[in-house]
Amino acid sequence: MFSTPSTNLSQFNVEPGMVVADLGCGSGEYVFDLINRIGNSGKIYALDVQNNLVEKLSNTCKQKGLTNVSVLWDDLDDENGIGLQDNSIDRAIVSNILFQVEDILRFAQQVKRILKPNGQVLVVDWSDSFNGLGPSPQSIVSADRAKDLFTRAGFTLSRDIQAGDHHYGFVMKSNI
Repeated sequence: MFSTPSTNLSQFNVEPGMVVADLGCGSGEYVFDLINRIGNSGKIYALDVQNNLVEKLSNTCKQKGLTNVSVLWDDLDDENGIGLQDNSIDRAIVSNILFQVEDILRFAQQVKRILKPNGQVLVVDWSDSFNGLGPSPQSIVSADRAKDLFTRAGFTLSRDIQAGDHHYGFVMKSNI
């Protein structure tokens, strides 16, 4: 079984009214599941570096009347960090992007910066390269390495989640 946003989110505490950032949102798979979880009083920031995906997701959200979703272009590798305000996010999602991030520690520090005190981040990524469908074997970031880097950035491991046969997943809590 491959990793699915609905399965992963069912193991992550997202409640109505929360502000959530999907960092590396791609085509919006998490966004469309999150919208049901946060309700009309919540807010989603969907960020990606690929202009075509940002434009497509933005258009889809407009067509669906999703006024509480802001789709933004952002280079998550930029040394100036993620373009969201400090302490503005309740939950963050980092799914299938660590193998593409140049400086994961700096990225994790930026995730911590945007999270409110006691905020949480869901991290999901490839545990192996499955018949060429995932990243190259040398690009895979192990779960242990990812946990270590997020811990060094000021997070505490809350729990591991079941994220599919070829993925790992865990939830980290932002230390105050």
